[in-house]
Amino acid sequence: MKLAFRIGAALAVAVVAVAAYTWAGISGGWFGELEQTGEPQGSAIAGGVIAERTKTQASAASLVNAPAPKQILFGDLHVHTTFSPDAFLWSLPMFSGEGPHPMSDACDYARHCSAIDFWAITDHAEASTPRKWARTKEAIRQCNAVSGDSSNPDLVSFIGFEWTQVGRTPQDHFGHKNVIFEGLEDKDVSARAIAAKGAAIDVLRNSQLLPNGTAVADWSNRQRYFDFRAFTDEIAASPLCEEGVAADKLPADCVEVAKSPGDLTRSLDQQGLDYLLIPHGTSWGFYTPPTTTFDKQLLSENRPEKQTIIEVFSGHGNSEEYRPWRAVLATKDAQGRTTYSCPKPSPGYTPACWRAGEIVEERCLAEAGADAADCANRAGNARSHAANMSIAYHLAVQGETPEDWLDSGQCTDCFLPSFSHRPGVSVQYGLAISNFDKGEDDPTRFHWGFIASSDNHRARPGTGYKEVDKRITTEMSGPRDEAWKERIYPAKEKTPKSTLMTPQQLFQSAGFGLAEVERQNSFWLTGGLAAVHSEGRSRSQIWDAMKRREVYGTSGPRMLLWFDMVKDGARTPMGGAVSSSAAPTFEVRAVGAFKQKPGCPDYAANGLSMNRIEKLCGGECYNPSDERHLITRIEVVRIRPQAKPGEPVDGLIEDPWRVIQCEPRQSGCVAQFSDPEFAEAGRDATYYVRAIQEETKAINADPLNCERDAAGKCVKVNLCRADYRGEGDDCLDPVEQRAWSSPIFVEFER
Repeated sequence: MKLAFRIGAALAVAVVAVAAYTWAGISGGWFGELEQTGEPQGSAIAGGVIAERTKTQASAASLVNAPAPKQILFGDLHVHTTFSPDAFLWSLPMFSGEGPHPMSDACDYARHCSAIDFWAITDHAEASTPRKWARTKEAIRQCNAVSGDSSNPDLVSFIGFEWTQVGRTPQDHFGHKNVIFEGLEDKDVSARAIAAKGAAIDVLRNSQLLPNGTAVADWSNRQRYFDFRAFTDEIAASPLCEEGVAADKLPADCVEVAKSPGDLTRSLDQQGLDYLLIPHGTSWGFYTPPTTTFDKQLLSENRPEKQTIIEVFSGHGNSEEYRPWRAVLATKDAQGRTTYSCPKPSPGYTPACWRAGEIVEERCLAEAGADAADCANRAGNARSHAANMSIAYHLAVQGETPEDWLDSGQCTDCFLPSFSHRPGVSVQYGLAISNFDKGEDDPTRFHWGFIASSDNHRARPGTGYKEVDKRITTEMSGPRDEAWKERIYPAKEKTPKSTLMTPQQLFQSAGFGLAEVERQNSFWLTGGLAAVHSEGRSRSQIWDAMKRREVYGTSGPRMLLWFDMVKDGARTPMGGAVSSSAAPTFEVRAVGAFKQKPGCPDYAANGLSMNRIEKLCGGECYNPSDERHLITRIEVVRIRPQAKPGEPVDGLIEDPWRVIQCEPRQSGCVAQFSDPEFAEAGRDATYYVRAIQEETKAINADPLNCERDAAGKCVKVNLCRADYRGEGDDCLDPVEQRAWSSPIFVEFER
């Protein structure tokens, strides 16, 4: 009886303990709280401030005789909050994160910190759930409600999402695309944020992204780690939509998945929506398999005509420039399987796989009694292993460090390049190729307008207005101390041999080491801006400008740019397409951005509390002086797209084709040029211009800070750090900021 009593008492105590623990977990949030959108705290900018901006710009336009009475408005069409998984990860205490970055922060930041004219939310659809999509729509409506007169608002906010597709091979990789909608009502936007089928959603729904015990290792900050677990649990618990059912017949409370751009556009079209589909980060090598090209995206099933605007530049770097080199070479064996080999270095470019061989050979030769022939053989193996491990090539070399790779794999002569730049999916390559499935007389081509944006993951649209505070204005992040560095990136023993790992082995064991996050920190930038030539400030007027491709991008500064083709007294603005048999003539007008004053203008202090200005803006807002930066030159790029199947691309891209030097005038630069070779060549041509601004300093403008030997070879890199090792250094170096016009597409009239 006593034994039974004791057992019963023990069970009762256990039940009470479990109940108490459960109650404490629920009431204390130990089991995680879901991210929210918050509410904007800022008030609308006074109409007088907006009117003065318009007047100042009109004055600048008159000084260069700008041809049309349109306004140039600046915005950011690529912004993330902690509704996105990567944004949430970077916000965690282990990465020295600031905590939640809700949509309300983005609203206040766009209005008062960066003072842009429009923005769009584009959180990753693969992490979206029915709850989050509903909250997203409501948050953007709240932000827009602050804007005042709908015909002349201080800020226009758009609803959108990012379709974040990552293929494991070049054949199934299409990359990331933002989807933006004009209206705010449910009938105007997709019923669901449509996810991409592939690695991203598989990892989110099926993997443990944080190692077990993370909360225990950082117990004082445990709540954020519990919140992240709730974040991933919500994703996994959201049911996938039934396949094969038309999008307009699906329920709203499921997660829709599209495996290709064609499937994505089909869903949007079935819902009867008007939308923009904007590829971005096309050449980013940190997720793009080597040898990937744009060619397959010109196939009719992938709906190239729907992709009318492309993001040429962001805080992740520049995707504009084509180069003839490649990271690896692809061949097929006797069984039809694709294998990869490592090409030799070429002027200005060392393949990362080649450097893998050098690292292994250097280690081998450093051993006592080393045999040179054996070390050379090991180097060859290392190059082969790295070439066949796609984006995880660095893991072929055990114990490697970011510094070991020097400047290998990087475009050393590109303007602020993306990490491990892939030329086959550069914007210039995309403009140079053609698809001839409909015959040589009717080629399919991309006709893109150009924009830039931030791709900010801290709910801060338009971050490029000042080159300050890399932890706020770029994506840089890192372990908060040495102990966390070892937990996140555990050191491994250096060996003089390489290892070939299968994709399955990599995904099972690589963890945070799968991508070169530490090395990539040196490539994060403050980001660019999208500019539109708009008839006014209203939502519909901005949308119409984007739909007609009368847009351009800047690397951050608010440069004014006009680019027109002139023919028989008529003008075709940037983004336009014309037919001609005569030499086309073009006019360019460019005005430099205002130099910035420190601090924030009065309207920001009147619209937000000083505490919020300090937290969101870091105490620094867009605050223009009366003096402008000078435009030093205009660079003209001519691309003559493929006229027949198989025509080599290398000779079709002329960059720069012309360079026009500008007089150093505050009023700006005006230039005219023509192409007398057009009629003789008898083929289509595409033209766009870059307006280059005088040199200033920018964060990570020299991403690797190479020390070079007498022959110019990089022998040591000095990486920019955002973790405990990089306090107080914003890694500023000189750069020539710029603006890219949208192209003008001239078809040869036969």
